[in-house]
Amino acid sequence: MSGTPFPEFQERLEQALDALGMQADHSRIPTLLAYLQQLRHWNKAYNLTAIRDPGKMLVQHVFDSLAIVPGLRARWPDRALRVADMGSGAGLPGIILAICQPDWSVVCVDAVGKKTAFIRQAAGVLGLKNVRSEHGRIESMDSLQADLVISRAFASLSDFVRVAAHHRAPGGTMLAMKGQDPVAERAALHADTGWCVTHAVELSVPEMDARRCLLELDSTGPEGTS
Repeated sequence: MSGTPFPEFQERLEQALDALGMQADHSRIPTLLAYLQQLRHWNKAYNLTAIRDPGKMLVQHVFDSLAIVPGLRARWPDRALRVADMGSGAGLPGIILAICQPDWSVVCVDAVGKKTAFIRQAAGVLGLKNVRSEHGRIESMDSLQADLVISRAFASLSDFVRVAAHHRAPGGTMLAMKGQDPVAERAALHADTGWCVTHAVELSVPEMDARRCLLELDSTGPEGTS
């Protein structure tokens, strides 16, 4: 990568990382901005996101994905995780996690071929050797045996469990990134699948007023096991 793209966003990204307690990650700013450049470049052809303005992409995609990193690091401080990002779309949060955690192995899964092609392209340009892109229907794929199965604005909690639970390795974790805490989805999750939300964390996303949360899901009985 020659030069840092979007130099006008450098300070905003520095401030966002500082607000998240990620001061040590300033060295990753060029790669994060290079990802944003790839997203903007390929968005017209691949329709990766309805957001066209790169400044809004920075907040609603990059900052939003960065907001989960401190909590994940605190939980798994010395472990190289196998991560499966389900319905990854433009590689969110998978590529952001891969940039911040180069020792983690990240698989980004999506049913739309042009999106998985973009992830493959972006990972190559960014030099992310810890990212793999898989095209296919999540529910039909063989288990990825991931330590962490995560989704961001992908589906209802019930649907997430139905299609993705088998990708969780024994002892693994399932996390769903959501907007405002979805009370109705929580109730449906337990009624329909036997799973429940075991932990909820409210996320503070820099420069974003909207409420965001990270939900941990687990089975509560035989009908919820995978």
